[in-house]
Amino acid sequence: MAVAAACLWSATVWAVDVGLSGLFPGKALLVIDGGEPRIVPVGVRTAEGVQVVAIDGDSATIDIDGRRRQLRVGQNVIQRPQAEGRATAVITADSAGHFLANGSINGMAVRFIVDTGASLVSIGASEARRLGIDASSGSSGVAQTANGLTQVSRVRLKTVKVGEIVLNDVEAVVHAQDMPVVLLGMSFLNRMEMQRNGDTMTLKKNY
Repeated sequence: MAVAAACLWSATVWAVDVGLSGLFPGKALLVIDGGEPRIVPVGVRTAEGVQVVAIDGDSATIDIDGRRRQLRVGQNVIQRPQAEGRATAVITADSAGHFLANGSINGMAVRFIVDTGASLVSIGASEARRLGIDASSGSSGVAQTANGLTQVSRVRLKTVKVGEIVLNDVEAVVHAQDMPVVLLGMSFLNRMEMQRNGDTMTLKKNY
């Protein structure tokens, strides 16, 4: 499953989505427009107009059609400016049609997949441990998944962030099994205005 685009700038009417997934000596692992991760050496400009200018520690300076930004590995989506000032995130579908995005839970980087069929933000067991979420502190229950019934623990997350959208006190479930990504379910999405245009999804925070 491809990594989602992590950052977005609008150099033209349609922006280029760029995610920083990893760093190597003199090279950066980028995800561009929701495609497969690719290694881009410093100084090389891709066909999409993305250039790795420099690498410094755990960050990289990226130039997109003349606009430079410094990214850290797994940095969140950055939306294009909106005239009305509402926080917005733009996510591009991968080749399989999945809308994935890098974001954060309680300030720690995670990978999300937009899932309107999930009632709550859903986190796998090992990911919850990495995030420092104590599943035992929540209320236990059973949830229906594609693989059948599974034990879950209902918890509340201090913050969930995608792009410049930050929600506080978001209800979630921690599954007893591991999951490849975190499901960005309706406990987050029902507080958004969602617009889809082809392989692009725009989320705007309602409240």
